Amino acid sequence: MSALIVWLLSNPTVLAIGAGIIGALGFGFQQRLAGAKAERNKQAVKDLAAAQDRVEMNREATDIERQTSGMTDEQARKEAEPWVRK
Repeated sequence: MSALIVWLLSNPTVLAIGAGIIGALGFGFQQRLAGAKAERNKQAVKDLAAAQDRVEMNREATDIERQTSGMTDEQARKEAEPWVRK
């Protein structure tokens, strides 16, 4: 039994195959982690774009609210008419 273990550990072909398998596994794990990181970065870009869009919409809504706060009811109806369903 020990002779078999010594032969496996001293045989360059077996060692090369073992090193190749370990290297392939290490490369696979590294690629998996890189893919997960890329996906997190892509999602972060989308989240940032959505947050910037919400800020812009809030700004527009605040501007319109400031404009309409001084209007009479009739002026407000005329302003809102394009967006109202009939």
